[in-house]
Amino acid sequence: MTTAPSGSSGMDGENGWKSTAGQHWVQHEDRHDRMLASLTSRLMSTAGISGTDKILDIGCGCGETSRIAARQAADGEVLGVDISAPMLARARVRAEEEGLANLRFEEADAATAQLPDAYYDLVLSRFGVMFFDDARAAFENISRSLRPGGRLAFLCWQEVMQNEHIVVPFSVLAAHAPVPDIGGPDAPGPFSLADPERIRELLNDAGCTDIKIEPLHERLRLGADVPDALAYFSEHPAASSSITAMDEATLAKVADELAEAIRPYQTPEGVFFGSAAWLVTARR
Repeated sequence: MTTAPSGSSGMDGENGWKSTAGQHWVQHEDRHDRMLASLTSRLMSTAGISGTDKILDIGCGCGETSRIAARQAADGEVLGVDISAPMLARARVRAEEEGLANLRFEEADAATAQLPDAYYDLVLSRFGVMFFDDARAAFENISRSLRPGGRLAFLCWQEVMQNEHIVVPFSVLAAHAPVPDIGGPDAPGPFSLADPERIRELLNDAGCTDIKIEPLHERLRLGADVPDALAYFSEHPAASSSITAMDEATLAKVADELAEAIRPYQTPEGVFFGSAAWLVTARR
C-alpha cells in the first residue's frame, strides 16, 4: 500500500514519519515515485506552473514534485515542507544533484507553520494534506499564504474500499492480526478527505473559490512480480508491527494467502492495483 509521505497521524503517526516510516519511504523512493507516476503527471499538468511562479509544496517527502515544479518554474522559487527529516535529507541531496538553485526544503508542519501572507502563486501537494490534526485551521493557514487569485492543486485518496492497493493486502492481514486504524472521515489519516463535500466545505471556509474536484482512477505498480510486491508489503510500516508479532506458522500462512491474493494482479509489466483519488483545484 502507499500513502503520501507527510502528515502527522493516520497509520504511521508523527513519530513514524520522523523515523521508521520516513526511512521506509526513503528506501523505496524510486518505487513510490514510479507507483504514483500517472497521478503525479495529472497533478503537475493541472497545476499549470509558469516559469516565474512562487510555489509551496506541502508534504513534499523525498521531493519529486518539488523538483518537477522547480524545473518548470525556472525563474521562480519552490519551497518544499514536510515533517520527516529522513525524507527531507534525501530531497536536498536530489535537488543538489540536479542543480536546482531555486528549490529549498524546510522541516515544518504546513498546518501551523508561519507562512508568508499572500506570497505564493501556487500551493501544491501530492497526498500530503490528509493528515492535519485540525484540517480547518490548516487549510486556512495555507490559503492565507496564497496571493489573491493564487492556485491550490492537490491529490488525496477517495474512500478506502475504492483502493485495491489498500483493500487487497490488508484484508488478508486483518484475518490474522489486528491492523492499524486508518482513521475516519473526520480524523487525520490517509482517507480523511475521501468525502468531496468535506473538501468543498474546508476550502470554502478557507476563502477559496472556483473549487473543482475530479475523480482519478489509475493503476499503481506495487512491484515487479508477486514476490517483490509481497516483500514490499511485509516491510511496510503499517503492516510490519502486525507481521513481526506473528508466530512462524501464522506468518507462513499469511505469506501464502497474500501471494495468492496478489497473483491475479500480476501482468507482464508488473503487479498493478487499482486506485481512486481526487484531483482538487481551487483559487484564493
